[in-house]
Amino acid sequence: MMTVDEIFADDRNNPPSERSLPWEETCDGVTVVVEPKPHWAEDMRVFRLDACEYCRYRDWTTDGARARFYGHIDTSGDDVMLKARAMIAREIAEGLWD
Repeated sequence: MMTVDEIFADDRNNPPSERSLPWEETCDGVTVVVEPKPHWAEDMRVFRLDACEYCRYRDWTTDGARARFYGHIDTSGDDVMLKARAMIAREIAEGLWD
């Protein structure tokens, strides 16, 4: 049976546009969590790890820590990662990752 960490590591082997789980990136001392792109979205979103702020992935890859971040009412990068890890742990417990 795979662990949560193994599942996340396996997903990171895909190119960013094909990933289905969030991942962390760091640039100029700023760490963010990249939220995978849903089928309906124009671009992925990047959330600051420790603040409720986000920007477009395209802006992050172009400008790094100088990208313009916008306030988000209730989501930080830490929240995105915690939700994804909890979802995978639940799926493992249900036997979906045998």
